[in-house]
Amino acid sequence: MIGMSVIIDKEKCIGCGFCASMCPDAFELKDDGKAHVKGAGACTSCDVKDVAKGCPVGAITAK
Repeated sequence: MIGMSVIIDKEKCIGCGFCASMCPDAFELKDDGKAHVKGAGACTSCDVKDVAKGCPVGAITAK
């Protein structure tokens, strides 16, 4: 994830927790019931692009 841009579309996000369960170092669910990116470079062990592809509503963009 180092040097990668990750964006979560809050309008699309349904707060299912998929991203946070797949990569808890990079994603978290907050009090608003939506996923949030913890910070750029937060995870070096997962492929954030795969997590983005797995989002059931396509709310994550990773470049």
